[in-house]
Amino acid sequence: MCISDRSALQRGVSLVELIVFIVIISVALTGILSVMNQVTAHSADPLIHKQALAVAESLLEEVELQDFVSTAGATNTVTTANRASEYHVVGDYNGFTMVGIKDLGGNDVGLAAYTATVTVTSEALGGIVAGSAVRITVAVTDPQGATVAVDGYRTSY
Repeated sequence: MCISDRSALQRGVSLVELIVFIVIISVALTGILSVMNQVTAHSADPLIHKQALAVAESLLEEVELQDFVSTAGATNTVTTANRASEYHVVGDYNGFTMVGIKDLGGNDVGLAAYTATVTVTSEALGGIVAGSAVRITVAVTDPQGATVAVDGYRTSY
């Protein structure tokens, strides 16, 4: 037999080649599927964190937009009823706690598992004396128990 006759007889793949191919493909597929499983299992975590951050930033902006009165003259009424009619001064929010996020009118917005707290403290800020500046800290706890805190300053201008 010559060499050209041997190559004519060898067509297709051998059983050993087929088994090696199947093993390589199954190992690669297992690795890809395990990574996809991890990504899918933890894909909601960033959403929960971003939602808590959005709530904290929104509440911080709400507090910062209120009138500034020195903390010595703040009324400090802490209730969670209707914030639109009861809260008019930055200092009113000191000690504010909201279990289940609600809008300004006190209506539920579908975030019952979140908790928000606000702390307002008198602090000096650069060349501004302590009575003319406050630090506002908003902390939001998400359903998983992680806390997101944002800080802002409000001055008497």
